[in-house]
Amino acid sequence: MTSTIKVNKIEKESGSTLTLGGPSTAVTLACGATQTGFGRTGTVDWCTTAKTGPLTAVSGKGYFINTTAGTITVTLPSSPSAGDIVSLKDYAKTWDTYGVTLGRGGSKIAGQCLCASLSTEAQSITLIYVDGTQGWIDIQDSTSSVAGSPAYVAATGGNTVLTVGDYKTHIFTADGNFVVSSAGLPAGSNSVDYFVVGGGASGGAPHFNGSGAGGGGAGGFRISNAYSIPAPTMSPLISPTGLGVSIQTYPITVGGGGAGVTSPSSTYQPGNNGSLSTFSSITSAGGGAGSGGNSPVNPAGNGGSGGGGGYNANPAPTGLGNTPPVSPPQGQNGGSNDPSTGGSYAAAAGGGAGAVGGSSPADNTGGTGGAGSYVGDPFFGPTAPSYGTPGPVSSTRYFSGGGGGGGGITSPYPAGSVNGGAGGSGGGGNGGGQPAPSRTGTAGTVNTGGGSGGGSSNYNPPAVGSTLAGGSGFVAIRYKFQN
Repeated sequence: MTSTIKVNKIEKESGSTLTLGGPSTAVTLACGATQTGFGRTGTVDWCTTAKTGPLTAVSGKGYFINTTAGTITVTLPSSPSAGDIVSLKDYAKTWDTYGVTLGRGGSKIAGQCLCASLSTEAQSITLIYVDGTQGWIDIQDSTSSVAGSPAYVAATGGNTVLTVGDYKTHIFTADGNFVVSSAGLPAGSNSVDYFVVGGGASGGAPHFNGSGAGGGGAGGFRISNAYSIPAPTMSPLISPTGLGVSIQTYPITVGGGGAGVTSPSSTYQPGNNGSLSTFSSITSAGGGAGSGGNSPVNPAGNGGSGGGGGYNANPAPTGLGNTPPVSPPQGQNGGSNDPSTGGSYAAAAGGGAGAVGGSSPADNTGGTGGAGSYVGDPFFGPTAPSYGTPGPVSSTRYFSGGGGGGGGITSPYPAGSVNGGAGGSGGGGNGGGQPAPSRTGTAGTVNTGGGSGGGSSNYNPPAVGSTLAGGSGFVAIRYKFQN
């Protein structure tokens, strides 16, 4: 049963305390009723249409203040009663540029007869009128901006950042840092595609007896395709899964190409391995060095792709690719120069990411460098700067081509032509031939991971060959940054 008491005033009988209700009893105001004098600390009714001009606040109301166009004055209620409440919130996060002037409406603010300024980005404030001594007092002042976690990866770093549709690609042609500021969410993006190429090796340098040296192996080739660039414009060596990232700095290493070599007149000189490239957990090995030749045999190096065998090697000291092993493989073996299958004086080529290095087809002709593999234009964008080299598959860029083998001769020069083997697609250098100065194997192309060509030599007159450096590596990181 509900009882109704109708009175105009309730006063205490004695003492200084008037109690309404008892333990576990709630005292409520009917809907639409107002109160004064209770020292109100409750919530306000928010006006959801943002205010863009001056206004006089009403007690019990909250206002979103949009200062995008300039400073706005908000005047507090005149003749307030104890417990009156007003709230304000920075609507567009612009109060640090254009703030709010808080007019006191004839009452004090925090005990002073002064207006106030609100100038903090994303600020919110709640004021209660207490009494004539203190006036309006701030009981809740937040300067934080509450926002959901970004849905997409956001990052900085690299020598170049390309934007292709909804994707960004960060290009590293030298060591640097990939700095992730947002790890994103699965609904947007929370992983990145990687493309990591190790430095190519240099080819070997032969003895002056008219022989050729092996071509340098290409740097390791590793790539992911989580964001579904379609075949055939994507390498067959892809991993279908990218890398998850977190908010941190990822050091990037771009491997250098193996240094070129020159042979002493009576010695066969192997080339130098390339250096590895790294991003996060992904490492692409440097290419394996090309062999200088036989007597004594100096074997070709193992690496991302293996180096080519040199002059008169039996059994052939072929360099092994995909070393250390990963799946899909990061490269192929170097070519064999077993005299039973090819020429004895010319040399084999270095392996590439997409093909084994070629053996020398004849005494005077070096083997063809193993072809590299390719990346589809969507990874970089068709209008982006040209990376890699052209190759058989259109609308792609080739990397990690093996160096060609050096040419040789079996009779005194100039009895016949001496032909160095062509470098593989993806920056492989050509092998050296004769006459001078073509004895020198050419360099691998910078930032392709291509191996350099093996050197050649003259028999008569005696002249030693040499080779130039392998191509440096390359790192690219791709992710979706919007929808």
